[in-house]
Amino acid sequence: MSHSKFLTSAAVILLPVSPALAQSGQQTETGDDFHNDDAIVVTAPYVERLDILAGTSVLTGDQLTQDLRGQIGDTLTKLPGVSATSFAPGSSRPVLRGFQGPRVRVLTDGIGTLDASNTSVDHAVSIDPLTAQSVEVLRGPAVLLFGGDAIGGAVNVIDKRIPRDIPDEAFHLDAVGGFGSAANDWSVGGSLDVPLTESLVFHIDGSFRDTDDLDIPGFVLSPELRSEVLAQAAEETEEGNLDEAEELTETANQRGSISNSASRTYSASTGLAYIADGGHIGFSVSYYDTDYGVPSRPGAEHAHEDGDPADPGEEEEEEGPVTIGLEQIRADLRAGVNLGDGFFESLNLRVGYSDYEHTEFEGDEVGTVFEVEGIEARAELVQNERNGWRGVIGTQLLVRDFNAIGAEAFVPKNSIESWALFTVQEIDLGNFELEAAARFDHADIKSNIVNFDRSFDSFSGALGFAYAPDDSGLRLGVNLSRSERAPSAEELLSDGPHIATQAFEIGNPNFTTEKSWGGELYARWNSEDIQLSATAYANFFDDYIFETETGEEEDDLPVFQFFQRDATYYGFEASASFVVARSGGFAFVTDGVADYVRAKIKDGGGPVPRIPPLRLLGGIGAQSDSLDVRAELEWADSQNRVSAFETPTDSFTMVNASAAWRPFGKEGGVTLLAAANNIFDVKARRHASFTKDFVPLAGRDIRISAKFSF
Repeated sequence: MSHSKFLTSAAVILLPVSPALAQSGQQTETGDDFHNDDAIVVTAPYVERLDILAGTSVLTGDQLTQDLRGQIGDTLTKLPGVSATSFAPGSSRPVLRGFQGPRVRVLTDGIGTLDASNTSVDHAVSIDPLTAQSVEVLRGPAVLLFGGDAIGGAVNVIDKRIPRDIPDEAFHLDAVGGFGSAANDWSVGGSLDVPLTESLVFHIDGSFRDTDDLDIPGFVLSPELRSEVLAQAAEETEEGNLDEAEELTETANQRGSISNSASRTYSASTGLAYIADGGHIGFSVSYYDTDYGVPSRPGAEHAHEDGDPADPGEEEEEEGPVTIGLEQIRADLRAGVNLGDGFFESLNLRVGYSDYEHTEFEGDEVGTVFEVEGIEARAELVQNERNGWRGVIGTQLLVRDFNAIGAEAFVPKNSIESWALFTVQEIDLGNFELEAAARFDHADIKSNIVNFDRSFDSFSGALGFAYAPDDSGLRLGVNLSRSERAPSAEELLSDGPHIATQAFEIGNPNFTTEKSWGGELYARWNSEDIQLSATAYANFFDDYIFETETGEEEDDLPVFQFFQRDATYYGFEASASFVVARSGGFAFVTDGVADYVRAKIKDGGGPVPRIPPLRLLGGIGAQSDSLDVRAELEWADSQNRVSAFETPTDSFTMVNASAAWRPFGKEGGVTLLAAANNIFDVKARRHASFTKDFVPLAGRDIRISAKFSF
């Protein structure tokens, strides 16, 4: 797509891409240089070449299309340092460097999703990856731009709902559609941009996805959980409860597919933007709707009394399958003004408003309704570069009202009001660069129902140093950071049964802020045929907040309680890509990714729950302007370092293959893609998942898709 006018007030980061890989059309993970593309623009950090972003990745183009799944978490799992919660096919948030929940911010164009996905792992992220233009994964100190709470990192989904440029054509159409065999997964999405004048552009988009229950190899239950259920069946048989024994045996022997894992999702949006040399302003209105099943945890079901509890002969009503129906209406604004050649170059504004509701159904009965209404805004003053000095100063505001209605509302009605001030500054000293970031957050959390009213002040900062010799692709750097976050309302106020997670969750209203000292060492090498990246990191926490199973039961549900203790995290991420040969218009490439994290609670607390194990991923491929082919091997080690009442996870090895054909060449606007994932139909479970013992990963999945751009 060619453009006649760009947003001159938008500050961006242009990251180097190997010419060899750019010519071959390989897709992108910028910063890690894995699956590289022609031109990568990282929009999030606002300051050009900000090397505090040592751990940045960008997924776009054909690779994004091939990796598309129903939830953003499962879309990103091939990137270094990224796993997913994979609670169910309809609900999955990203896990970055072993962190999840409130320590990972999921953003749309720089501001929060304003949904309930950070409240609990069963709540879907209200972003449809089908509408994404690119996805940025930010790890380490970079996330100070978006919140001191996002210690693990941030995922920023960039869409086109507020247009960024004016098409040269009478209209511009983008469309993508696909099918996946493992869940009979049909999806289609498209967007249309129409220039109304030389400065005004109209946008409309929509998407739809429909899936059946997910096919898997072997038994649904893990070996440990299956043995436990079969033992319960034997006990029921000995006691003469044959019906209960038969039901438990059927549960233990379920195989081939995950019951109640189907989903249906659609979204729609329209936007309008005015773009001129002096600035820009645009807005959009969008709607997101999804319905998805929540697979049942064996042994954690509980029943409701139906009728007079004084009558012991009254039978309890059996629960139906738990499903979630989610709706969000959202309005967004983006604006910028060019300020000229003074101290400040531009003023940028971003605002989002959301009205969100999701209902947890038990069969046909309404269980609990979750409502979230919120607004988030941020403004940045971008500085003009002066003698190698550049930076940004900004402020951020969040107002959120949360309400849970129903017998199993495990979090009371509450409100959050927070504001922040932040700055990032960079000084270019030739072969050396210095960077500094600072952020102050103030948060008020209130719940009149339980007479709770507390305020938290948090201070975060980072200092970075980078060395890059002239005429060399080498860059070495170190980042030091101190992050602080206020506890979330869920960590403070949870106290009750939650039907979707099938757990009784307990918080602690006396928690203090969580503090972390962190450090990163990184090295990168970029040349025509070789890209290397490696990062080692460590975080040392004071008053770390975590949720773990206690072994107790309440309302016939396992109790999961939040605790606060000191903790340590450390790990590494590495990636490499080599062009090993060129022949006949093809570049033959081999590449790989490795990541590992180890985390423990101090003072005998044991391992942190749900930490991903060592993972290695490598592939070989041939790439040209018209055809890319690739074979890939992914191995995840077993995870035997588990917390109390947490089960180990076996290792697995998956073999995948893919091809992308551009029949009219690289600029032809048509790409046809095919992929075979988990070719040998191996059993696999993701240790970061709360439900991994009864929600395994998909079996063999043949996917075909097509992408059009005119």
